[in-house]
Amino acid sequence: MLLSEMLTVIEKDIPLDLAESWDNPGLQVGRRDADIKKVYIALDATDSVLEHAVEFGADLLLTHHPLLIGSIKKVNSDDFHGRKILTMAEHSLAHYAMHTNFDVAVMADLCSGTLGLRDTVPLDPIPGGENLGVGSVGSLPQSMSVRECAELVKNAFHLEHVKVFGDFDKKVQRAAMCPGSGKSLIPCALAQNADVYITGDIGHHDGIDAADQKLPIIDAGHYGLEHVYIAWMEGYVREHFPELEVRTEAIAGPFVIL
Repeated sequence: MLLSEMLTVIEKDIPLDLAESWDNPGLQVGRRDADIKKVYIALDATDSVLEHAVEFGADLLLTHHPLLIGSIKKVNSDDFHGRKILTMAEHSLAHYAMHTNFDVAVMADLCSGTLGLRDTVPLDPIPGGENLGVGSVGSLPQSMSVRECAELVKNAFHLEHVKVFGDFDKKVQRAAMCPGSGKSLIPCALAQNADVYITGDIGHHDGIDAADQKLPIIDAGHYGLEHVYIAWMEGYVREHFPELEVRTEAIAGPFVIL
């Protein structure tokens, strides 16, 4: 099928206009009239992902994070972005990303559902979004300690470790959640009276300041929560485009803790 036909379907369910103003989702590299037969799905367009997509013979790479967010003035082999674009062009590999628009349309409900949160509302609602927004706030299946909640997060998202700020023994039930990098929404979690905040990319001062405001934080990592995009997107492509051959990148965190 033509890439343009595929994107018409995707963008109906995951509209580009839901993205943040600074973001750059959509077609990163490629021709809209390209014939798509094989799709490779990953969270990021890393060098290893590109290698695997090329080995698979993919025509389209779908990722959550865009290859390009900042400006680029040259496309050549001197720059790692340029090298990736050249590799895609040389192998007729189109690249499409759905980032903060996916966060609003899908990710908030996907992650809160994976954790088992109930009666959720957006953590940071978008104006006129009819219960749409970034992240979510809802009730855990039962009251539990922060330590038990951390174990719940690890088990639900198949993680070896999480980082915890605050009182391990505090009892919590109302949980705020923001997949990806969520430090900017700590004030939203406080304003929504969350007992605990589950997110990623929390720095030292963000964590200790939240703890001093009686908001424990469970930092599951940027990749740790968002990797659910891969399985969800695989299911979506198989359901909506059954004629396409699909392969996904193996789940593996981007760093190792020794």
